[in-house]
Amino acid sequence: MTPKTKPVTRLTSLCIACLAEKYLYKHPADASEEDIIRYRQAVCRTLAEATMDKSAPELVAQFTKAAKEIFGTVEDVSDAKRYFNDLMLARADALTASLNAADDPLRLALSYSMLGNYIDFGTVANIDEDKLSAMLDGAKNLTYSDREFARLKEDLARAKRLVFLTDNCGEIVLDKILITEILRAFPNIRAEAIVRGAPVLNDATIDDALQVRLPDLLPVSDNGSAIAGTCLTDISEATLEKLSQADIILAKGQANFETLRACGMNVYYIFMCKCKLFAVRFGVPMYSGMLLNDRSAGE
Repeated sequence: MTPKTKPVTRLTSLCIACLAEKYLYKHPADASEEDIIRYRQAVCRTLAEATMDKSAPELVAQFTKAAKEIFGTVEDVSDAKRYFNDLMLARADALTASLNAADDPLRLALSYSMLGNYIDFGTVANIDEDKLSAMLDGAKNLTYSDREFARLKEDLARAKRLVFLTDNCGEIVLDKILITEILRAFPNIRAEAIVRGAPVLNDATIDDALQVRLPDLLPVSDNGSAIAGTCLTDISEATLEKLSQADIILAKGQANFETLRACGMNVYYIFMCKCKLFAVRFGVPMYSGMLLNDRSAGE
């Protein structure tokens, strides 16, 4: 069985404006005027020709392809990714210890993982480490849907196979803490994690998973795609098979929501609203935590 998304409008006027603002100017500082014109024409062409079912991550992948063809390279953020992985690894023991004193360790672990979604080079212009630290310190005060959290626990209690779709560097350390707590609380679950198939923005790849030793906890594979999120028309057949066989899927980040929503699978989206479009869509302040189930989202 190959899961397929239902017809859904993914592109909005606000999204187009945001993408144009970010990517028309995303080029090397020393690029020639001729190359800048070619690149900006490619961005405008992609936006103009995009159909309504295209998600922002799919369009960004086209921008990145154009940039590589025109400028010969794309921005390398590998050093920054390693830095944020190390930053979160340095806090991992203390955060894990806090779960032992928590009234609801699973909820606190979920909150840590959700707050880690702040580490996003694509939507947050400058990652404020002090802000990130303060958010983690106040994780017990993070609010999101009690109804969805109750449903999540019920589904975890019934599940045999879980797939965890990771998102960003640094954040993957907090995901590991959440997965560890899930496996402790629900030992009958067989879990595996899936990372991106190639470097894209600061999304976690196999290299990040190895740095934070995620494979020590559970099997990890890549999705075969260089698109942020999980675009069902672009990921590998092996990944499609794993998703179709999962009883429950935990999908981190806005990009996973954008690419997977209305897929009909039992997906729980976990992210922070880090852009105006998401804040408006859900009627919440910026940087609010979100827990949404794909099947119950329309209720």
